[in-house]
Amino acid sequence: MARINENYLKLQAGYLFPEIGRRVRAYCEANPDADVIKMGIGDVTQPLIPAIVDAMHKGVDEMANADTFRGYGPEQGYDFLREAIAKNDFQDRGIDVSADEIFVSDGSKCDSGNILDIFGSDNKIAVLDPVYPVYVDTNVMAGHTGAADENGRYEGLVYMPVTADSNFEPEIPQEKVDLIYLCYPNNPTGVVASKEMLKKWVDYANANGSIILYDAAYEAFISEADVPRSIFEIEGARDCAIEFRSFSKTAGFTGVRCALTIIPQGLMGTTSDGTKQSVHALWNRRHCTKFNGVSFPVQRAAAAIYSDEGKKQIKELIAFYMNNARLLRAGLTEAGFEIYGGVNAPYVWLKTPDGISSWDFFDKLLGESHIVGTPGSGFGAAGEGYFRLSAFNSLENTQEAIARIKKAFS
Repeated sequence: MARINENYLKLQAGYLFPEIGRRVRAYCEANPDADVIKMGIGDVTQPLIPAIVDAMHKGVDEMANADTFRGYGPEQGYDFLREAIAKNDFQDRGIDVSADEIFVSDGSKCDSGNILDIFGSDNKIAVLDPVYPVYVDTNVMAGHTGAADENGRYEGLVYMPVTADSNFEPEIPQEKVDLIYLCYPNNPTGVVASKEMLKKWVDYANANGSIILYDAAYEAFISEADVPRSIFEIEGARDCAIEFRSFSKTAGFTGVRCALTIIPQGLMGTTSDGTKQSVHALWNRRHCTKFNGVSFPVQRAAAAIYSDEGKKQIKELIAFYMNNARLLRAGLTEAGFEIYGGVNAPYVWLKTPDGISSWDFFDKLLGESHIVGTPGSGFGAAGEGYFRLSAFNSLENTQEAIARIKKAFS
C-alpha cells in the first residue's frame, strides 16, 4: 500500500481560514436571518480597476489571433512585466533590483511554501509569533519540525513572540538560525518595520550565513514616508534576503493570481561540505521544472498596473480600503478597545476585552454582532488575547460593523 507523508499528520486540526469558514457556515445555517458581515479572511471586495480589465481583454484578444497567439511563455515571466516591475517598484525608488532577478508566479503564498524545496531539511528556522500560518504549516509538511505542544508550537522551530509588551518588535535569536521569516507590513498585526530594525536583521543574517524570507505582500498600503517598502532598501540585504510580493491585495488579484519573488543573482547558500551555491540558479531550476508560468492575459493585466492610468486607479483602490481601516481604528478606539495596525496595512489588530480568549471573542462577536473576524491564537500562541479585523469590505459594511461593535461593547 502507498505510504503517505506522515508529516501532514502533525498539522493542527485544520488550516485557520477553512476552520473560520466552517464555523461561520454552521452559524448561518442555524441562524438564516442573521446579516453576517465578514471581516475575517483578507479577501478583497472591490472589482478590478478599469485599466486592468481593459488590458486583460486585450490580452485575450491577442490569444484569439493567430499572429499574436502565445503558447508556453517564459517560466520566469514575460519581459514586459518583469521590466515594468523592476523599474516602477524598485529602480525608480533607488532600489537595486534587476528584471532578471524577478520570478513571476501565481501567488506569494505558493512561493513562500515552495521556496523550501531548494533548502535542506537540517536548517534551523525562525518565525514570528503570531505569524501567517503558511510559513509554519509548510515547514511541518516538509518535515522540518517535530510535534506541536499544547500551545500549538512545533518542536524544532524558533518562535519570536511579537506582542504589545515588546512593541511588536521581534528579538534577535540568541541561537544561530538559518532561515528567518519576516513579514512587513505584518500580517496579522498590521505593524511595520523600521529601517533600523531591518538593518539589525540584515546584519545578523550576514554575520551568521542566514537567509531572510521577506514577505512584503502589503507594501503598497504603506503611507508613511520613512517606512521601508522593500528589504532591499537596507544595505547588505542583497547578500541575505529573498523578497515575496503579490498583486492579490494591491490590485485585487485574489481571484486572478499573480505575484513575484525577487532573488538577487549573488545570493548564496551552501552545500553540506560548505561549497557555495547560487540560490537564484536553484530557484530558477525548480521554477522551470515545476511551473509553466502565469497565463499571458493575466501578465498583460498585471503590467497595466504600471501604466499612468493604472497607477492612478490603484492609488484610489488602496485609499478606499485604508479609509475603511481608518474608520475601524477610530470606531474601535471609541468603543474602548486597545488597537494596533491599520495605518500602513489593511488589518486592525485589537486586544480582546476583559481577558476573553481569542476564539471566545470570535464566538461572541459572531453571536451578538453577526461579525466575523480572525482569532489571534489562530496565528500562533503569542496571538492569544488578540483579534484581527480586515478592512477589505464595502464602506457600508464597515460602518455597520463599527455601529454594531459600539452597541455591543461601549
